[in-house]
Amino acid sequence: MSSVRLLVGTRKGAFIITADGTRKKWNIEGPQFGGWEMYHLKGSPVDPNRIYASQTSGWFGQLIQRSDDGGKTWNPVGNEFKYEGNPGNHLWYDGTPHPWEFKRIWHLEPSLTDPDTVYAGAEDAAMFRTTDGGKSWHELASLRSCSGEKWQPGAGGMGLHTILLDPSDANRMYIAISAAGAFRTDDGGASWKPINRGLKSAYELPDPNSEVGHCVHRIAMHPARPGVLFMQKHWDVCRTDNAGDEWSEVSGNLPTDFGFPIDVHAHEPDTIYVVPIKSDSEHYPPEGKLRVYRSRTGGNDWEPLGKGLPEKDCFVNVLRDAMCVDRLDPCGIYFGTTGGQVYGSADGGDTWTAVAEHLPAVLSVEVQVM
Repeated sequence: MSSVRLLVGTRKGAFIITADGTRKKWNIEGPQFGGWEMYHLKGSPVDPNRIYASQTSGWFGQLIQRSDDGGKTWNPVGNEFKYEGNPGNHLWYDGTPHPWEFKRIWHLEPSLTDPDTVYAGAEDAAMFRTTDGGKSWHELASLRSCSGEKWQPGAGGMGLHTILLDPSDANRMYIAISAAGAFRTDDGGASWKPINRGLKSAYELPDPNSEVGHCVHRIAMHPARPGVLFMQKHWDVCRTDNAGDEWSEVSGNLPTDFGFPIDVHAHEPDTIYVVPIKSDSEHYPPEGKLRVYRSRTGGNDWEPLGKGLPEKDCFVNVLRDAMCVDRLDPCGIYFGTTGGQVYGSADGGDTWTAVAEHLPAVLSVEVQVM
């Protein structure tokens, strides 16, 4: 029988949560790196026991850790992240120029074919790559040439938070930055293009023809259909059927189209999941009822999924990297909250149970099936 491993990053350490393929009884191990903010942990698709982790601290800065035994032991690897050349300035919150400054790694995305190759999304927004298992990191600097001087941080900072690798084309990748937008490379990172046409941000970005400046919260893709992307934006859920060349809104009947995570069912490319929250100033579920919303039609038509979730007085948030799906059948869905709960569904979202409670605020959740 398959086994399932959840990699959970929190404000105060990392937790590894495991179960067998029935996903009924979970074992919690941790915290590892207690007291550190664990922005993201992710395992290699090639070697599940190879796990990379990004940890950060206001006192000690940024560290990248690597495990080769499924998280039992860890070792720090290379941690030198330097912008190539003179990075110049981007825009600050008030619209004035501000120097590029490395702060932390938000997201780690291991290669689909090589356990030693990993992509890293940074704040201030940049993309780095290692090909030696994390010992050394080099910037894919051409990304910042896409009007980087016009990029501006969102409320949580100017972070590159999403990296999607096209399984059908090793040279194609998608990334998203708050608050610059979405970008695509078709040549392995040698060059990039903004893919934000059709996005609307009337309040934050009055110019509807601007190439950059949209606050994209998350993008998701089904590996069998890599040209179709789904986006949770700062207001609006969107879809593209042509690899980002044009987007359309698919928020439909959602109670609110503001939120952070979005993901796609493992076996149904048109089934997508979001977690609406009330607004950009009130980061909690409408009416205090925690709900995941599912569309089986690729958007527009949505249904609430709340069986087993808090029915009232729930005022948590679900952050952009805190939702994932497994590849088992039925498909498992998992998400973590800022209140320290991790919820899981072993039936595609029809019912939910608490996998873990009383953890520190959850920043990220990833799943491995072995």
